[in-house]
Amino acid sequence: MYNNWLTIGPITIHGYGVMIAIGILTAVWLAEKLANKHGLDGSKIEGIAISGVISGFFFSKVTYILTVFPQFLKDPVSVIGTSGWVVYGGILGGILGAGLYCRAKHLNFMKYFNVVMPCVALAQAIGRIGCFFAGCCYGVETHSHFALTFPSGSLAPAGVPLVPTQLLSSFGDFVLFVILYKALANPKTENKVAALYLILYSIGRFMIEFVRGDIIRGKIGILSTSQFIAIWVLLAGIILYIYLEKKEKKA
Repeated sequence: MYNNWLTIGPITIHGYGVMIAIGILTAVWLAEKLANKHGLDGSKIEGIAISGVISGFFFSKVTYILTVFPQFLKDPVSVIGTSGWVVYGGILGGILGAGLYCRAKHLNFMKYFNVVMPCVALAQAIGRIGCFFAGCCYGVETHSHFALTFPSGSLAPAGVPLVPTQLLSSFGDFVLFVILYKALANPKTENKVAALYLILYSIGRFMIEFVRGDIIRGKIGILSTSQFIAIWVLLAGIILYIYLEKKEKKA
């Protein structure tokens, strides 16, 4: 809502960027602690994080480009240079980057995957607060008591009462973090944390899309791009959970 926090000469510190940075740094710090606690090498988390973040940002932008491809063909520079990102592209790209890093370093990807995903949920929760400051990822117009109105200069339509989807998403991600954190501490579910993330995040994301108002992200039939992706990620999460459950029973 108030994104320009401090301006020093030509440099402006934006709340969106600050919250993203805080989210990533907090997630890396916690992931290192959890990795050491669960018998893994916490020093490898930094490499996993760097690989995941770079790959995540890349695929987040690529996914956004695909959602506005006609506009990209007309003016590629304007699309690449905008603040447009697709979180799902970032998540899947981050997982891919982290997986390739683990493969290159001969690390057990699934073990690190389970440890890292609660921290990813925490990073998302903090990052969504940054979305609130910037006004991006805004909701549909509403006249309920919970509506929020953004000022001019925000990415959200100014002066229009909107569903505070950024704060709803942040709250949901904090809840998801708590669930996954507890699941990681439970011997019965510690090996299925990543699968739980894919399942629960996809359900939450599918639901929140119904009240998202930034329709520029594109649609596939009657579904938003994120809802379409959520269905497939949900199925992947369910399949992974069932596979891990059967594998544990056989063991």
